[in-house]
Amino acid sequence: MMRHLYVVVDCSRSMDDQDLKPNRLTSTLKLLEAFVDEYFDQNPISQVGFITTMNKRAEKLTDLAGNPQTHVAALKKAVGTVCAGEPSLYNALSLALHTLKHMPGHTSREILIVLSSLTTCDPASIYDLIKSLKSLKVRVSVIGLSAEVRVCTMLTKETGGSYHIILDEGHFRELLLLHVKPPPVSAASECSLIRMGFPKHTVGPFNDREAQPSFSMSQLESSSCPTLSVSGYLCPQCQAKYSVLPVECKVCGLTLVSAPHLARSFHHLFPLKAFTESRSVEEEGFCQACQAKLKDQTVFRCPSCHSVFCVECDLFIHDSLHCCPCCIHNQSAP
Repeated sequence: MMRHLYVVVDCSRSMDDQDLKPNRLTSTLKLLEAFVDEYFDQNPISQVGFITTMNKRAEKLTDLAGNPQTHVAALKKAVGTVCAGEPSLYNALSLALHTLKHMPGHTSREILIVLSSLTTCDPASIYDLIKSLKSLKVRVSVIGLSAEVRVCTMLTKETGGSYHIILDEGHFRELLLLHVKPPPVSAASECSLIRMGFPKHTVGPFNDREAQPSFSMSQLESSSCPTLSVSGYLCPQCQAKYSVLPVECKVCGLTLVSAPHLARSFHHLFPLKAFTESRSVEEEGFCQACQAKLKDQTVFRCPSCHSVFCVECDLFIHDSLHCCPCCIHNQSAP
């Protein structure tokens, strides 16, 4: 349910190639913006960070955080980056590993590399680093923008990741979205209880003289000018105020979430079963979800409640809703 993902972006001179329009770097950053939004929509209590590599060095673009606005703003700013030199897989992986190795064992540790160059300039043997990644259970996946590279094949094979080469921009988008869904959890993964807080959104009356405006702790990382407000989410443990959820309290370290955030993360553990495809009969005149008349010869039937749905509602239920509405209605009925 909780993921920690570092995305490594190659910013070497090969990213200036124009097989993706207007060039590889701009196209990659635009697709990563959409990836961030989709990632946090499906994994709201997870974190992601970005690392760039160029001129044989690697540096953090953003730290691991759960605020999508911070990452999107950094990606938009990085569009003007001047691509130069060669990438360094060793330095990028070492930088990500330095943070991921301190993450708790019950969370997933992942690295996704978007690699354009066919070469890498490393200060030490990358094979020793691959052994360290494998021992710390860090899953490394690679999306290549050029041809297949031998060291990337070995890296992904040893760490249990995936390696794909894009065909075009549409295929690039599909490959990125494959990493939105959490990877399968191994039987050897740790299990532990996690302390979480569920703060209520409090709104103070603006005309009340006793209302005391205060700053939000979320504004500490923002570059904009902090503003006073009388509304926000109060940490149930230390009463620190935040403007958005989910977030880790900077005062007491408690993870603050809402019930819908947990629900959106929970459905990955128990995915909805595929509906049975069958031919439509005259008695089944309407879709049980949209109430539209069934015009297609093929309908989809829930294996639990045997309700019938059209193809559009079947896609919506499995891709967005993640639960059968008729089953929920039957459970809530007295």
